[in-house]
Amino acid sequence: MAKKKRINRNRSGNVGNLENQGVTAPSTADIPGAVKANNAAIGAKGRTSAKGALSALLPAEVERGDWTVVILAFMMFLAPAIGVPNEEMLQDTLKSIVVSFAALSAGLLFFWQQRNRRDGLRWHALVWLPLALMAYALGSMVWSHTYLGGVEAIRWFIFSLILWLGINTLSRARIPYLMEGIHWGAVIASLWTALQFWIDFTYFPQGPNPASTFVNRNFFAEFVVCTIPFSAYLLAQARGSARITLMAFTLGFNIVALMMTGTRGALGSMWILLGVVLPVTAVLYRKQFTFINWDAGKRILASGVLVATVVGLGILSTNNPRLLKDAEVLGIGTSAFDRAFKRTASISADDGSLGIRFIMWKATARIIESKPLTGVGAGAWEAMLPLYQTEGSQLETDYYVHNEVLQLLAEYGLTGLLFLLALIGYLLFAAWKTIRNRSPEGLAEAPMRVIALASLLAFLIVSNIGFPWRLASTGCLFALSLALLGASDARLQIRGPAAAMRLPWKPAYSQILAVVMMACLVLAAYISQQAAAVEQKIVRAVKMSLGISQSGDYNNPKWDKTKKEILTLTKDAVAINTHYRKITPMVADELAKWGDWKNAVWVWESVVVSRPYVVAIMSNIARGYAQMGNNDKAMEFLLRCEKLQPKAASVRSLKVILLSRMGKEPEAALLAKQYLDEGTYDFDLVNAAYVLGIRKGDYDMAIKSLEFRVKSWPNLQADSFLKLGNIYAAQKKDDAKALESFKAALNAAPAAEKEAIRKQVPTAYQARL
Repeated sequence: MAKKKRINRNRSGNVGNLENQGVTAPSTADIPGAVKANNAAIGAKGRTSAKGALSALLPAEVERGDWTVVILAFMMFLAPAIGVPNEEMLQDTLKSIVVSFAALSAGLLFFWQQRNRRDGLRWHALVWLPLALMAYALGSMVWSHTYLGGVEAIRWFIFSLILWLGINTLSRARIPYLMEGIHWGAVIASLWTALQFWIDFTYFPQGPNPASTFVNRNFFAEFVVCTIPFSAYLLAQARGSARITLMAFTLGFNIVALMMTGTRGALGSMWILLGVVLPVTAVLYRKQFTFINWDAGKRILASGVLVATVVGLGILSTNNPRLLKDAEVLGIGTSAFDRAFKRTASISADDGSLGIRFIMWKATARIIESKPLTGVGAGAWEAMLPLYQTEGSQLETDYYVHNEVLQLLAEYGLTGLLFLLALIGYLLFAAWKTIRNRSPEGLAEAPMRVIALASLLAFLIVSNIGFPWRLASTGCLFALSLALLGASDARLQIRGPAAAMRLPWKPAYSQILAVVMMACLVLAAYISQQAAAVEQKIVRAVKMSLGISQSGDYNNPKWDKTKKEILTLTKDAVAINTHYRKITPMVADELAKWGDWKNAVWVWESVVVSRPYVVAIMSNIARGYAQMGNNDKAMEFLLRCEKLQPKAASVRSLKVILLSRMGKEPEAALLAKQYLDEGTYDFDLVNAAYVLGIRKGDYDMAIKSLEFRVKSWPNLQADSFLKLGNIYAAQKKDDAKALESFKAALNAAPAAEKEAIRKQVPTAYQARL
């Protein structure tokens, strides 16, 4: 009876005693081989060894009826392909929403399908890496920046989920589905880039363009370069002539789109992939690729279409006015070829863009030196950076280090260092295992493993000059590339600390996690709705305020209703989220232009609550209080600024202005003269020094301030020269210099303003101009 009962349980779909031991049930085709292995193991080591041998031969991927890989593939297609057609949502916010919902939906369907599962699921040591960062981020919410730590924890949770789902579902048969999604997502994103380059396609808002749906061309380029190995794999595995033609053309098209951006880090990665990694892979593992069986016609077709696409499209010139202006100013050419080769050749130590990054990297190195164990907290780099800047430098406008390694070490401390060491160690181990394994199974896995490693190589290269880990599309590609390697490790039964293993499982686990996924989907929907609402409100407020400022008539009563709406939108946005410091201060800046200092100050103060060390914003608050006559509050913020950046130009000019407003003009004049002599000045300091010089009769200081004004603000040269001429004529009695200055003012004035400038010149000089 007992035996009969056991048979009935097996017929019901549960796997009886084998399942209770954490072993996956074999398919019908696997049973003969499994029995042979079982018999051999019994003869050698007994029943216990037989169980292990059987377990080793059984398939581990979840395949039948599972849609996880399809959803992940669709995610990798959709995230880069779509964008927001207006500015009322950040592009990466939309991509993050796509990724989050896709990952959570895949998790829900996966656990729902496994709700009665008893045999073990896969686990890999790789999964501990993002989970460790997630745990650190959750902990740092207690002692560091709560909001930014929470954002980081969510990011690493989604990363961990994608990685684990991939390890359990990416069978060799299903990997092509994922690669297709990656490739075609890159193709559609490249299509938008090409249209932006060739015909100035403006459907998606652009920053540095052409940027596809990524708002910044660097973000697009960093994503596409990581997809090139997958596209090359699909081409190498193509069979029919039509498929070969399609894959060769689309791979070439993606390469051209990448060249259009002129992004140097991504281009450098591409040259390494195309010049070294992919050719070596094709030679070493040619027998594992389909192209080895192509006849001469197909080989000519593939290479001909690829070269013709790259050359033919690469020589076409841009019709984008902004790119034409870049070509004229920077001398980088108008075709994709020109931009790619000239931009790559322009990499040098004295490059302006790299110079700014060097300043950020040095400040970040000081953070690492100061807090090597704890870091400053997950995501908190942008909030804490002002505490570690060199005197006189201000980097508050930057939100990322543009170097993922440095940012990870600065924020996560020892945890980040261990993550990096473990990641690099694993990748080297995976590469070594791939090269050394010459067994039939190892050779079958090798091409896919090398492609994943090649994508990760490109990803790590661009990570040293950008921040692709924090962007939705590239971050997902990072997780999935690791998942491909982890799943392959399991199939190859690689042993050691970086090996795949079995995770004991019960139906209750799947059921509980399915409920967790449902709850996470509800939370994701709420967060997405709040993010969409706050970004829409604050962006609308910014656009409306800029429209008023650009009218040049911002004090006209016709704008009163619009101004009220701006304030309402801003208050509503701040009430939802006080942490949008990238956008919110822009509203305050425009309010200050109109003289609405009261409302400008509260908007700035709402930002300082979240970013308490940003000198630029605190100095604006101090100016606002000074304008409102509240000198005590103004001095309070000035002192906070001086503690952080006593030599910053904005802080020095603020001090001069406040002392002047408080009736301490002699002291203010002395400081203004000192700062000008030291060469530390901004627009406010130059203007304050001019006014103080005129009031105190220190005309040399007034002249010096105007000379700085002429040099640093060319658009104000006509007015500056006019003021200089008046000082030389009335106070210095230097007729020659006065005449020279008046002539310079007239020459600097636009044609439409020359007559107005002439009328402001003293009568005695007008006839001599």
